[in-house]
Amino acid sequence: MKMVAKIFGGLVALWLVLLLVGLVLPGHYRVSRTAVINAPPNTVYSHIGDLKAWRAWGVWFARDPAMQLSYSPLTTGIGAWSSWKSKTQGNGKMTITQVAPPEDFEYRMEFSDMAMVARGTMVVAPAPGGFSQVTMGMEGDLGRSPINRWFGLFMDKLIGPDFDAGLANLKRLSEAER
Repeated sequence: MKMVAKIFGGLVALWLVLLLVGLVLPGHYRVSRTAVINAPPNTVYSHIGDLKAWRAWGVWFARDPAMQLSYSPLTTGIGAWSSWKSKTQGNGKMTITQVAPPEDFEYRMEFSDMAMVARGTMVVAPAPGGFSQVTMGMEGDLGRSPINRWFGLFMDKLIGPDFDAGLANLKRLSEAER
């Protein structure tokens, strides 16, 4: 019986340490990836500025072909939105919050399954030789939840590879139009 009490006490102590450490972890995360695309900014932006175009290059759509998508009547410009329901990718909504074609595209991502909100950005900068430098980013507040803050430590490893793959798809599509 003493051994069970020690094990239980050790587990409770470990849980408390993890909880306390979680409270002092950063409450904000930022993930960013950049790619150089051999196409002018207008060509690249044509795949970014319309929410329906994201299906051709976004990796989340390919992972779940059965994903249920819905869109606002207009799929471009401030206020346009898309929402999705997916057994494997979760549920959420993306709303365009700022546009300055062909350089800037910002959006709000709501992940209803996790009660999290993030700010996403796509910045297209002209590069020498008619190329474009595209930076895809996402940042968000993790709140006061120690569990979310622990999760925040791994956001770059979780989202970064998806950004890399999405930018590679965007590069392939944009360069094919050149």
